[in-house]
Amino acid sequence: MARYALNLPAQLKQEAEKWAAMQGVSLNQFIQWAVAEKVGALTQQLDDLHFPHITYRRGAAGVPQPVIRETGVRVQTIVTALQTWRMTPDQIAAEYGLKPAQVEEARAFYAEHRHEIDLSISAEAALEPVRG
Repeated sequence: MARYALNLPAQLKQEAEKWAAMQGVSLNQFIQWAVAEKVGALTQQLDDLHFPHITYRRGAAGVPQPVIRETGVRVQTIVTALQTWRMTPDQIAAEYGLKPAQVEEARAFYAEHRHEIDLSISAEAALEPVRG
């Protein structure tokens, strides 16, 4: 195991010590765990570099969903609004508090990742109760 001297701001160290105690581990174990978790997340990065304003977020089911960065609006929602609800890009931007460029990037992302998003839309539709 390699050793590494770590300098932490006092407030951050206090917070980390508090969380480590609540987890029942040493500060050293807590920091190792936190770094391992962060490195693992970065290693599994799903983002497509061609679409800088789209990122992935894990939903309640733990399945990564593409969303418009810093908004939480799913690309799937934009696609549904365009295709099913027949909204214009300007209407979508106004409805969800987006910039028109964000809606356009979501459309372009869908064009490149159509299969993935269509599968997600189908899976969600299958979970909806039948109304009669």
